[in-house]
Amino acid sequence: MATIVNTPAAQSDEGNTMGMAIALILFAVVLLLLFVYGLPLMRSTVIPEINVPGKIDVNLNQPGK
Repeated sequence: MATIVNTPAAQSDEGNTMGMAIALILFAVVLLLLFVYGLPLMRSTVIPEINVPGKIDVNLNQPGK
């Protein structure tokens, strides 16, 4: 009697495209967050120096009157 080996057909990888799309979207979101929040944190920020005078002369008398 002959032995019959019935091998199943190879399955396609069509179900993997949804996972790939989700992974690409998540990767794009992470890159966007990196550019929006990460790059400004890495930059060196220069704090401006503000000079406030010790005395401010507020003269309310108008000259010539």
